Order: sequence, then structure tokens, then C-alpha cells
Amino acid sequence: MLLTPGVPLQGHGDGFARAAFLGLLLASLAILGGALAFQFIGGLHPCALCLWQRYPYAAVIGLAGIGAGLARAGVKRPQLAILMGLCAAAFLIDAGIAGFHVGVEQKWWEGLSTCSGTTGGAASTEELLSKLLAAPVIRCDEIAWSMFGISMAGYNFLLALALGLLSLRLTSIFLRTPPP
Repeated sequence: MLLTPGVPLQGHGDGFARAAFLGLLLASLAILGGALAFQFIGGLHPCALCLWQRYPYAAVIGLAGIGAGLARAGVKRPQLAILMGLCAAAFLIDAGIAGFHVGVEQKWWEGLSTCSGTTGGAASTEELLSKLLAAPVIRCDEIAWSMFGISMAGYNFLLALALGLLSLRLTSIFLRTPPP
């Protein structure tokens, strides 16, 4: 079975570890791809906090890709646990950012100064006015899209938290279970 600990995937290295990393990689690609689709196809421009929530997924894509390659090459689980732990940390950091963003959207607390627009380094009043009129102001405290009363930041919080907890569980498995 593909996701059974100790069963190799295609006879190369630790199949369970490789499948775990590939699962996180695909989940991160799907979530980041969804955010980009909302932006470029749906026309929903991200605010500063929305952009910050993308960085941990990019980090996990890199870490999980490296982890899958190392698992295939036969690197042992205790070493792979370090990469899985870093994936868990990235997801949990993302959940923290998303949770903060939900609080800003719900007006539980104020957002960052970057959440309300910027002067863009204008040198003169005319240049500032021109930049302000040309650039869309995307505020962090306004919900651009929601479904069933949950905003994109709310869904991201739930996804990142679930993936972070899953990654922590996988880290625990890697540390406790001897490789095949």
C-alpha cells in the first residue's frame, strides 16, 4: 500500500516518507495555485497580509521537493524528520499569519501599516497623487471574498493549521518508526 510506513514506493528508498513529502508539495502547489487563480483569473488583488500568507507555501514546496528527493535516495527518517519539522513550522507560521488576518478582517484588532495603502516613495505631491490614483488600494480589513461566512484568510487558516498538524504528526512518525 502506498502510504503504509515501511513499504517502499517503486522499490526506491523510503516510499512512505516520499509519499508524505509529495503530498505536502501537491497540497501547497494547489493552495498557492488557487490563490494565484483568484488573483489573475478572478481579479481579486491580494492585500499585504494575503501576500505574506503565500511565502510559507513557497517554502514548503521547496522543502517538500528536497524531502521527496532525499527519501527516494535513501536518507534515513531521523534526517528527514528535520525537513518535515520545517514544513510543519512553515504551515503553523502561515496559520498564525492567516489567523491574524482574520482578526483584522473581523475588526478584532488593527492591521499593519502596510494594510492601508502606501505612498510608494513619491518625491513630490503631484507624483504621490498620480500614484494614489493609479494604484488600487487593497485593504486587509475588508473581506474581498467569502463562502459560508468564511473569508479566504479563514479558509487558509484552517488549511494551514491542518497541514501543520499533519506535518507534526509525520515528524513524530519519522522520529519513532525505523525506516524500512
